[in-house]
Amino acid sequence: MMPYRSSACLALVCALAAPVLPQQPPPASAARILLLPRHIVSGERATLAVLDVGGRLTPGAVVKFSNGDRVTTDATGRALFVAPLNPGVISAGISGRPGHVNTTIVSATDAASSSIKVSNAPRIASLSDRFELSGHGFCGDADANHVTIAGLPALVLASSPMSLLVLPPSELESGTASVEVGCAKHESSSFTIRFVSLTLEADSSPLAPGDHRKLTVRVRGTSLKVPLEAHNLAPEVAELTGGNPARVSSAGGSDNVAHFDLVGRQRGSFVVSIRLLPTSAPHHP
Repeated sequence: MMPYRSSACLALVCALAAPVLPQQPPPASAARILLLPRHIVSGERATLAVLDVGGRLTPGAVVKFSNGDRVTTDATGRALFVAPLNPGVISAGISGRPGHVNTTIVSATDAASSSIKVSNAPRIASLSDRFELSGHGFCGDADANHVTIAGLPALVLASSPMSLLVLPPSELESGTASVEVGCAKHESSSFTIRFVSLTLEADSSPLAPGDHRKLTVRVRGTSLKVPLEAHNLAPEVAELTGGNPARVSSAGGSDNVAHFDLVGRQRGSFVVSIRLLPTSAPHHP
């Protein structure tokens, strides 16, 4: 496992005017994004992860739960915790940062399973971003799960017995790939996901007040229309047309592109993250 491997672009995080520097573990103060399994199981272990705006796993980040519990991410940017006993909804957030993420605590009886079953998986996923698998029989300790894509090991960012957040292997190429999930001595039946690449094309020069800038996202690996979401990470510099976040669909076809528009508010470098929205569907082995 690569402790500081980027979750890559959570999306394509494009600090277009910034130099490319060697990847270093981000400081705890850089923590911005909390990854929490959608469902956790009463009294069972689960793993969360914290990322910076560039998608890098962030050590030393403190996460506080609405019930008063708190955990700190380890050197891998993740933290193992035990789910509260009482079923229901609980929230968590990064200490000192706005926003919270909800998760649902499911009773151990409802989550019981003697085998691994993947009930939902995305039809299409990005090569550079996490995707979610839901089902039963996964391991709450992220590293105890073994997920392979086209025979290559993937990184499990966050996990519970009912949910996995998985980052594709960096050497994976676009196209349809077979996915397998294992935990302890159990393995799921294989299934397929189509992986696509997202490329951002834009003028990287600094914006000035009133400037209009078009961002083009090129989708490779499918001719289908796919939903995309853009987050403006420097709202003081530019305004993202359509709100923040803004959502559009690609055009589909051989020239499968989508466009987002920015309007300058003050002179400076804009930072926008763009990611493929989930397109999950029931999985039938």
